[in-house]
Amino acid sequence: MKPADDPSKDYKALVERGYDSCAAAYDEVRREETEQALTALIDRLGVGAVVLDVGCGGGVPVARTLAQRFAVTGVDISGKMISRARANVPSGTFIHGDIMSADFPASHFDAVVAFYSVFHLPREEHEELFTRIFQWLKPGGYLLATVAMANEPAYTENDFFGTTMYWSNYSVEEYEEILNSLGFDILEAIAIGHGYDESHETPEEHHPLIFAQKRVE
Repeated sequence: MKPADDPSKDYKALVERGYDSCAAAYDEVRREETEQALTALIDRLGVGAVVLDVGCGGGVPVARTLAQRFAVTGVDISGKMISRARANVPSGTFIHGDIMSADFPASHFDAVVAFYSVFHLPREEHEELFTRIFQWLKPGGYLLATVAMANEPAYTENDFFGTTMYWSNYSVEEYEEILNSLGFDILEAIAIGHGYDESHETPEEHHPLIFAQKRVE
């Protein structure tokens, strides 16, 4: 781990290059089946619901599973990942870009999901991201997002599928405070794994998964 505190470096560009570089290798070890935790969201949405996938990657397994019943839009900073998502989930709409530059109508989505993606943004942007998501959600809409266990200043690692990758995050308790202050009710908070299949030999990880609902005023 190396501190990511060089103001002259564009760390978002690093994330983009990193995922472009490792897109094939990363997709190869992603689990084909979604985490069971996604079921709680699916069970609450009607057929045809409108769902946003933040950091959709190659679309497998999350966007592909959601697209079986819902209208899915995915956003990812990696163009290579977006190309894969379009091939893997033909019925979805996929946008190449920084989610912080995305522009969606207010009260447009029934749900927003973000698996293993929020911590690739500078943590100084996380509250603004969740503010945007809150605005994009319909009253009563749902957020399902993985965050991090502990508060960690930004850092990079050089061994992420053969490339350099960037992370930045607050603790799960701080995320819950942010979401509550914005107007979300926390429905559930559990821990899930790293999302890779058995072929990827890596230590088990535990990522908090927060399931929240936008309050209806």
